[in-house]
Amino acid sequence: MTRVLAIHDRKSSFSDRWVTYCETHGIPYAAVDCLDSGILSRLAGARALLWHWHQEDPSSVLIARQVIMAVERMGLAVFPNTPTCWHFDDKVGQKYLLESVGAPLIPTHVFYNLASAESWIDRAIFPKVFKLRKGAGSSNVRLVPSAQAARALAREAFGRGFRPIAAYTNDLARRFASARKREGLFDALRRLPKTMARIQKLNFEMGRERGYLYFQDYLDGNSFDTRVTIIGDRAFAFTRDVRPGDFRASGSGRIVYDLQRIHPECVTIAFEVARRIGSQSMAFDFVMDGKGAPRIAEISYCYDARAVHGCAGHWDSRLTWHEGHVWPEDAILIDLLKGLDR
Repeated sequence: MTRVLAIHDRKSSFSDRWVTYCETHGIPYAAVDCLDSGILSRLAGARALLWHWHQEDPSSVLIARQVIMAVERMGLAVFPNTPTCWHFDDKVGQKYLLESVGAPLIPTHVFYNLASAESWIDRAIFPKVFKLRKGAGSSNVRLVPSAQAARALAREAFGRGFRPIAAYTNDLARRFASARKREGLFDALRRLPKTMARIQKLNFEMGRERGYLYFQDYLDGNSFDTRVTIIGDRAFAFTRDVRPGDFRASGSGRIVYDLQRIHPECVTIAFEVARRIGSQSMAFDFVMDGKGAPRIAEISYCYDARAVHGCAGHWDSRLTWHEGHVWPEDAILIDLLKGLDR
């Protein structure tokens, strides 16, 4: 394998377009399995590795960060690199990272024993937002209305713990509507037993979330959030309306591509925080605080590529607008190739 890209080819991931891009532009690549015990020897002669690993693959969650660090030590360029992904699907890790670079994170509180959690709960003002480290699309996010409800969560957090993948019956209406939209009513019903079995299997393999308690302050008055995705020197942005009768926008599917809704400071902050972190690609979720200032709720290197492609254009770091739809997978690969040419 000489002067070639190595791509972990996982269907329905960023690798679909990476492979297509390489074949279209005559770029030498080799498909590899990053979960193969001999992966490091198979990368001999490669210049770069691309691996779009996901939070619902327990094997990848177990070892992806370590493999990536090892490959970086070999001198290869990697996407995602360590600064981009070490905190992926770990909201506790994100808290400390964002605080360390002075990012405007929503005030976030984490506890590692029941006594300290209950002491804080006794002094806290509610409601608060409870989250698990893991989970996408607000699947493990709930509004906690009172100290009594918070104490119940604390006892569970330091007792039997929580399932990392929410049961299908959680947000059932939203889940079913989404599946029906993608597949049609018959296919959604037909796949239901398989989906429920998959959730049960994942929860068994990943184990329960316990030993910590995570709350964020609740910022009231937001009818939508703002998602800004930074890829190199590009910023793509859209808003997501809050679900009816809910406080959550993430996972709602109610995307609005209206530039008038985008607070310019969200774009500026996202560029600056991405630079401080050293990330290659990162999605930032913003809501506004009581003073109308953007606050970051969480970040993720994994996101819906189709939603980003739906943006009519993007800004560069000088806030110059560039018209035209861009596939984020292509932008990631282009940036990686430019880096290899330096």
